[in-house]
Amino acid sequence: MLSSIKEYQPGPPATDCIWSALGLPSRGTRLHELIHQGLPFEHLDQIATLMQMQRGVISIAIGLSPTTLARREKAGRFTTVESDRLIALVAVFQDALYLFENDKAAVTEWMTSPVRGLGSKRPIEMLGTMVEAKAVVDLIGQLERGVLV
Repeated sequence: MLSSIKEYQPGPPATDCIWSALGLPSRGTRLHELIHQGLPFEHLDQIATLMQMQRGVISIAIGLSPTTLARREKAGRFTTVESDRLIALVAVFQDALYLFENDKAAVTEWMTSPVRGLGSKRPIEMLGTMVEAKAVVDLIGQLERGVLV
């Protein structure tokens, strides 16, 4: 009877699927080069679609006013700093996807809601600096390990 019970074998993590869908490497020198060149503006809409968020929410999260966003759209490229913030957003979203077992709707809800472990700030508001983005990543790690915050 016990021979009919199958052992659970987890599938490969889906963490690279966002990077693949965006056509971006998840790390390495190629990613560094792309950030320094400035990501193409089209990535904003791709990221918004993948994350099920409005373009305006993402642009505010990376510190772009509507007029600056219009200038970037016209230029077709983000600056190095803006590209870095977009990549930080993608990395945070990827980590949160793992935490929420690939439930994009749950991740979107979590990222746009006040979180006690972040001083009641929304994770999407914590991407303006690397220190803030790291705090979000650290919180996700704590939640994954069951640390009460």
